[in-house]
Amino acid sequence: MNDVSPTTFDADAALAALTAQLAPIVADNPDAVIVGVETGGAWIAERLHAHFGLDSPLCTINISFYRDDFSMVGLHPSVGPSHIPADIDHKTVILIDDVLYTGRTVRAALNELFDYGRPAIVRLGVLVDRGCRELPFAADATGLNLDLASDRQIKLTGPEPLQLVLR
Repeated sequence: MNDVSPTTFDADAALAALTAQLAPIVADNPDAVIVGVETGGAWIAERLHAHFGLDSPLCTINISFYRDDFSMVGLHPSVGPSHIPADIDHKTVILIDDVLYTGRTVRAALNELFDYGRPAIVRLGVLVDRGCRELPFAADATGLNLDLASDRQIKLTGPEPLQLVLR
């Protein structure tokens, strides 16, 4: 019989690892702009923004309009506005998401982001990289690497407390 009970991972430890990996990027780019992908990425971005004490405003991005796979996975997108109060032209943008899986969220986020301007460079930080890419994206900073079968799912719940749940 298969064990289907949920397993939790330490989201705080993953966040600490992600923060440590992002520290050199932020140190080299003090005018960097952090953009969190709604919703889990926005929760993480909020913590990172506070930790690094950036002068630029925190930004969030809603990628629902650009997702190409919602109907395939049985989701019905709720297209909402992004919140990009910072000037991202010619800046280092640190794009934050909770889980990197197929790469489709990253593709959608880049499409949405470039509707707001042209960054000099975009760095990707993710709390969890679970592998199994369909598109050629890799994170610049990762809190936790997992090798999961395609029938397993990891989800960030929160915002308080942040918790990673494997099902």
